[in-house]
Amino acid sequence: MSTEKITNSEVNDFPSLATPQESKENSSRRVDINILLNRARKVQKKEARTNLVFVGLTLSLLFVVGIILSF
Repeated sequence: MSTEKITNSEVNDFPSLATPQESKENSSRRVDINILLNRARKVQKKEARTNLVFVGLTLSLLFVVGIILSF
């Protein structure tokens, strides 16, 4: 068995991974606590709504199965 040296003459021109430049508005690094609290409340409401949907579907499934088994 012979070995051959494989060379790749192609040059891959990938764009550089530059970090996005920060705007002057965000340079103070201050965070408004009200925005964070509102975001957290919104997430909690969405999770509560999702849980209510699952509970409703489960109860309706049990109700339908109960009706079917009663006949």
